[in-house]
Amino acid sequence: MTKVLVTGAAGFIGSHVVDDLLEIGYDVVALDDLSGGYQTNVSDRATFVSGSVTDHDLIDRLFETHKFDYVYHLAAYAAEGLSHFIRRFNYNTNLIASVNLINAAILHEVKCFVFTSSIAVYGANQVPMTEDLVPSPEDPYGVSKLAVELDLRAAQHMFGLPYIIFRPHNVYGERQNIADRYRNVVGIFMNQILKNEPMSVFGDGEQSRAFSYVKDVSPIIARSVQYPHAYNQVYNVGADVPYTVNYLAQCVAEAMGVTAQITHLPPRNEVVHAYSSHDKVKEAFDIEPQYDLRQGLARMAAWVREHGARSTPLFQAIEVAKNMPPSWLRPVG
Repeated sequence: MTKVLVTGAAGFIGSHVVDDLLEIGYDVVALDDLSGGYQTNVSDRATFVSGSVTDHDLIDRLFETHKFDYVYHLAAYAAEGLSHFIRRFNYNTNLIASVNLINAAILHEVKCFVFTSSIAVYGANQVPMTEDLVPSPEDPYGVSKLAVELDLRAAQHMFGLPYIIFRPHNVYGERQNIADRYRNVVGIFMNQILKNEPMSVFGDGEQSRAFSYVKDVSPIIARSVQYPHAYNQVYNVGADVPYTVNYLAQCVAEAMGVTAQITHLPPRNEVVHAYSSHDKVKEAFDIEPQYDLRQGLARMAAWVREHGARSTPLFQAIEVAKNMPPSWLRPVG
């Protein structure tokens, strides 16, 4: 049986990829340190391992024991805005940890390394962002993702390690960690509504994103290794239609069955408009998105109401607090 490793497997997108891989019939080892995910997200049909991709000894033991055919690397702390203030943590978690996996994949001759990057690598590039644009990330998170992409290309050139890189964006859906105040705006909005708090919008709310429902993303990632023409390629993946954060807030309130209450916070340093073209991924995998924004939000809202509100703790390892948004430094609720 084909054996695969999924990192970040108890997290949001990772747990959905695990489900999709099990449906294909693969034998899945699910690795996660539970820093942002929940073991209950992981199917009992997968072999769960509690541990961190930063632990290269653990990674080496897993590869030696299981002889993986494929690696799906989704473990990351994906907080673009916060990454300015946690640079050391960002690069250790998102870059150095990835190198541990790439080394092991080379040594054990993995058939393909699937990596979830981000459209954060594009920075404030022209929109819609296409894969042939020169990346120009504006935050350390995007820098770390681009560095891993470049390292995979170097590993392929030097050692013949096949890879597939996906650049998802603004993914939402069931199992998203709504307790994280620094990322995942849909989850933040829904959690605030559950706690009878106004939805907090940075700036005027006219920044735009294409919000992507998880089940339009995870199956493509899972099935990608079955498409040899996709090897050594980069693909944007996600929704096509951009919406403003103001419009998103109205739609989230509608999905949660409440009247929208919004508070505007001072603007933060972020790319104003970010959405991508998906012509390349549609041609490669012969797929079209199945869920529009309202359909995806309705499915997530049902899950969120079932599971209830979660507390939003402060990040405890801020390295540089200068210029940090005040709302990220004080307790709420």
